[in-house]
Amino acid sequence: MSPAPPGVAIGIDVGGTKILGLLVGDGEEIVARAQVPTPHPEVPDLGSALADAIARLVGVIDDEVGSLAPVGIGVPGLVEGSSTLVFGPHLQSADRADLLSLLAVPLAGRAKLVANDADLAVLAEHRAGAAVGHDEVLLVTLGTGIGGGLISGGSPMRGAGFAGEVGHMVLDVNGPWCPCGSRGCWERFASGSGLGRIAREAALADRLSSVVASVGGDPEAVRGEDVTSAARAGDPEALVIFDEVGWWLARGLANLISILDPTCVIVGGGMAETAELLLAPAQRHLHALTEAAHVRVPLTLTSAHFGSDAGAVGAALAARDAS
Repeated sequence: MSPAPPGVAIGIDVGGTKILGLLVGDGEEIVARAQVPTPHPEVPDLGSALADAIARLVGVIDDEVGSLAPVGIGVPGLVEGSSTLVFGPHLQSADRADLLSLLAVPLAGRAKLVANDADLAVLAEHRAGAAVGHDEVLLVTLGTGIGGGLISGGSPMRGAGFAGEVGHMVLDVNGPWCPCGSRGCWERFASGSGLGRIAREAALADRLSSVVASVGGDPEAVRGEDVTSAARAGDPEALVIFDEVGWWLARGLANLISILDPTCVIVGGGMAETAELLLAPAQRHLHALTEAAHVRVPLTLTSAHFGSDAGAVGAALAARDAS
């Protein structure tokens, strides 16, 4: 195959349940897309199953467009350099995986890099999305867990390398266990998996009667998508669940606003698709929970312009920059 035209790049966004691949054009338009399930081997394999899945996904996009483009890969967790996932709470079989080495042969002949998924999502939103014109930005990705991407002074903020792991800020020391090993992390309450957990607890407490009926009468079978469908249909009990999750989202955001003082807060990830249900209660609670909200610069709270595609778009932009 021939090299892709200038400005065209592939972005890969690895999530807890699926891996999304996009071919992005030089105007940030999405030219092609594909996805595969995220592999979760029962034993650690240093990322070989994950690398195989990424290579297959890139191959699907290559075949669709007939050319080889640079590849950026976003992963949830701590990334060292532009190559190694040193800790991934939701990809534990791939801890310490040097993904670029694993992909050297299948993705030979093209520029490639690995970075934190939320760092890439905020890159996309700052350059071409909801954060254009803002120099102080907080982006939270709500998916299986919660990730964070930061812009300060108009530039990415990464600390000593791992800044932005906002989902593992502890909000309840007696709360549920998190895959990272702590208890009561923010992502146990305000992520997609948190929505499902809170909904099941409500169902077991004899709430969400219509949702439980819709899944065959088993409260343990209730999932986040079930309560989302019910809330969109106006079910008052389901809307109460979204109000509760919105409070937890606002509680974590208020803590981060006190520390970072952003002018723009963006909600992305898979849960961005529920923005019409989640952001209104979060906005309502946020003002009350934020210290001195009345004297701060007015805050923009919005969903990601690129929605759940933001991480993959940002990965493509980073790959383009590196090529």
